[in-house]
Amino acid sequence: MAIKEIIKMGHPLLLEKATSITEFDTPELHKLIEDMIETMDEASGAGLAAPQVGEGIQLVIFGHDTERYPEDDSVPFTVLINPIITPSTKETEDGWEGCLSVPGMRGLVPRFKKINYKGFDQFGKPINIDAEGFHARVVQHECDHLIGMLYPLRIKDLRFFGFEDTLFSE
Repeated sequence: MAIKEIIKMGHPLLLEKATSITEFDTPELHKLIEDMIETMDEASGAGLAAPQVGEGIQLVIFGHDTERYPEDDSVPFTVLINPIITPSTKETEDGWEGCLSVPGMRGLVPRFKKINYKGFDQFGKPINIDAEGFHARVVQHECDHLIGMLYPLRIKDLRFFGFEDTLFSE
């Protein structure tokens, strides 16, 4: 396993649409996932998308426990390939987000409160999950990377976007 470099906002790959994965359960795919897990853990992230490590494919991993993010609900660790997200409600809520590709910054981002997401795991097994709250937010954030969307592009009021150490210094 290896920790991969996380590319940062400004890199052109982060603005591109990722390509679908057509072959599952390959040694190359398993190696990439292992490297992404190690990279996400090293960076203390809640999720990571393949484009963030220089791979323009539709693969995201996410999950965290409440020990690392005590203010949020636990999100089950998931490998999600070729995702399709469908809102289960039109209701949205604002929440603070950060990103490993936008280090040190946070923004208030509206997201759907409830979603359904479908796709496949690394073995090609179908995934079909209903999610809400922080779980839904994490999935939407990570899958945005697959369509070339970074969270600052979703912020409605830039007064609520800035450096983490300044925004939350009180």
